[in-house]
Parts: sequence; structure tokens; C-alpha cells
Amino acid sequence: MTKILPANKPRLSKAELDEMLKPYRIDRSKYPLIIAGIRGYYLNTMGETAKNDRGIYDDAIFIDSPFATASYNGNTDPAAYRLGQGYGKSKGMASLKSGVWYAYQFGNHRNYPAIVQTGGKVTVIRDGNPDYEDSGYFGINIHRGGIGKTGSLGCQTIYPTQWDSFINLATDHAKRLFGNRWNKVIIPYVLMENK
Repeated sequence: MTKILPANKPRLSKAELDEMLKPYRIDRSKYPLIIAGIRGYYLNTMGETAKNDRGIYDDAIFIDSPFATASYNGNTDPAAYRLGQGYGKSKGMASLKSGVWYAYQFGNHRNYPAIVQTGGKVTVIRDGNPDYEDSGYFGINIHRGGIGKTGSLGCQTIYPTQWDSFINLATDHAKRLFGNRWNKVIIPYVLMENK
């Protein structure tokens, strides 16, 4: 059976994360609360060596605000492959393209609180021959994953035993920073690739 969860949470200091975020030039006075993902954080310690794997929590997701920086075991990939073409019913499985996305807000994923892609379009890379880009509103949400599976068709998922901590911390910081507007503001999501 494939191991889908690393032994420890990701480890990165605030200074290290700040350095990684510098190239994205996010106005932290306007966006004091951000979420950052690192795809392939456990690139050489989980799954196939030197390869970003699907279907395991080999990625890292961080909450960063003036009050705290916290890390979580996450998944930034779909759980499976589905080759496709075009943009209709036969489109390929989606993986969020790395970059900064000013598209996320507090809302609901299915029937529970999550961080959802309702504030703008994102670009995904779809499985194809060759892979291809697609931009739009796809519901590439940040939500709770599963115990034995990542539970993603392109979303960013957090291991379930860490989910309550993640959403409660994000909500608390949003309320402290934005008051009554906490669930109306954009929370930038930065997805980076582990090189």
C-alpha cells in the first residue's frame, strides 16, 4: 500500500517563506493574509524520487499573516490522470498552474466552510497529448481531503486531521484583519513548484 502522508508537517521559517514569496510582489499591506502551496515539497522523500506524484499528500500548504505562519500537509494535484482534449465534455483532468491567484474567498465546498475559487479566474494545465492550458472558473477550491485518498479532481486539499486547524486559523486571522468584511475579501493563493 502506498504511503500517502509524510511523517511530519512541512518545516519552513517565516523568513524562508517570505524569501520564496518575494518574486510574486504581493502587496502585503493590501493582502496581509495569504495561503501558499509548494508542489512537490516532499519531492525526494515520498512517492517516486524527483517526481511530483498524484494521489498523495507530498505537497505543503502554509497560512501566512502578520500574526502567524503555519504549515499543513497538503495536496496540490488531482488524484488521477484523465487524458482529454479541448474544453467541452472530453477535457483533461486539471492541475492548477503555479503562480499567484487573486481568486480565493471564504465560502463553502459542498456543505462545509472552505476557501473557494469565487473571486476570479485561474489557469489550469489539463492532461492531454500534449497537456494544455485552460482558464476560467473551475471551482479549484482549497478544502479537506480524505484519509485514504486526497479527494481532489484539481482542488488543493489538506489532510483531514489538520483541516479544522487550517480553516479555523485562516478564519480567525481574516476576522482580526478585515472585521465584518472577512468573508468578502480576496485571499491570494500562491502555488510554487519545488525545484
